Amino acid sequence: MRLEVDYALVGGGLQNGLLALALCAAQPKARLALLERSPALGGNHTWCFHAGDLPAAARPWVEPLLAQRWPGYQVAFPARTRRLSSSYAHIPSARLHEVVAAALRAGPHALLLEHEAVEVEAERVVARPAAGGALVELRAAMVIDARGPDRGAAAGAGYQKFVGLEIDCAAEHGVREPILMDATVPQLDGFRFFYVLPLTERRLLVEDTYFSDTAYLDVAAVRAEVERYCRARGWQVTAVVREECGVLPLPWQGAAPAPTRPLVAGYQGGWFHPVTGYSFPIALRLALAIASAGPGEPNLALRELARRHRRQLAFAHRLNWMLFRWFPPEQRYHVLERFYRLPEDTIRNFYALELTVRDRARMLVGRPPRGLSWRAAVAPYLPRRRAAEDAR
Repeated sequence: MRLEVDYALVGGGLQNGLLALALCAAQPKARLALLERSPALGGNHTWCFHAGDLPAAARPWVEPLLAQRWPGYQVAFPARTRRLSSSYAHIPSARLHEVVAAALRAGPHALLLEHEAVEVEAERVVARPAAGGALVELRAAMVIDARGPDRGAAAGAGYQKFVGLEIDCAAEHGVREPILMDATVPQLDGFRFFYVLPLTERRLLVEDTYFSDTAYLDVAAVRAEVERYCRARGWQVTAVVREECGVLPLPWQGAAPAPTRPLVAGYQGGWFHPVTGYSFPIALRLALAIASAGPGEPNLALRELARRHRRQLAFAHRLNWMLFRWFPPEQRYHVLERFYRLPEDTIRNFYALELTVRDRARMLVGRPPRGLSWRAAVAPYLPRRRAAEDAR
């Protein structure tokens, strides 16, 4: 089977879900084909974002994705707790599937679930149906390949890994706002914290998260840690509604985003936040830039976005290098504890990966966090110094 479309979107995760909605809104006559190897879009994920990440132009088609919104959030460390007043919102993967699938089925588009891409070229995609049968060939003026982090190779990286349980409690849990980081727990296997979202008065999403040197994740052991954390806080679990887990490389070097053909988006193209994995604002900016011009038109907005993002990415890679190479695993929480003393605007800009020169200075200037290994910090420069001395 052969389909002629304007845009072929390969991969049905957050990036192409947002892009499909942006294109439907900005180019209602464009024909889209969205290809996903799983039975549903979005996988088994939870995405959150801060209110400042959502520009007015995107609100009409992003807000239907939201399941919850809170007026602020909290963080907790051994020596500091803080409430931040930035509004915070939640998008579950089931809602992404529902909204994006409805938008595509309402227009002259093709939603190809359970189809895996076997060839991806600048203007052509070939997909194999999971159920067997004839291959599907898509001919498109523009192809966007956003097949996820499992296709991105990190030459040097630490890892963010987590197990999260969506639980029902026997009584009201009493959590009114998200807890983005509870790092008052024992620091095991790197920087460790719990992430808690109050979904209803009796339902919580509780994730045990590690910024670790290794990719190994013992799901059963970490699941038991989540259950222990819930018991310690008096949350009697009556049911586990859903479980999610993941391992994401956090690189200190990697791909430089570029407006290539096909356009490689998401993790494998460098369109993500390498320090946190928090990539909603980056995915949204990329979707808006692509939708701002037709598939065959010069897209100056996309080129400018790639240039700006490359500069932000270089600084973020350096931060990862410092976190994973300069601090012993059990001391890394001091870095985040110091970070959350900064002004709220700098914290928001960091999560959005839109740091100004002033923000960077605030993050790096001053007394360093406890636990810094000066030997590790200066080690890369020692061979150069010895070589210079030998030359003299």
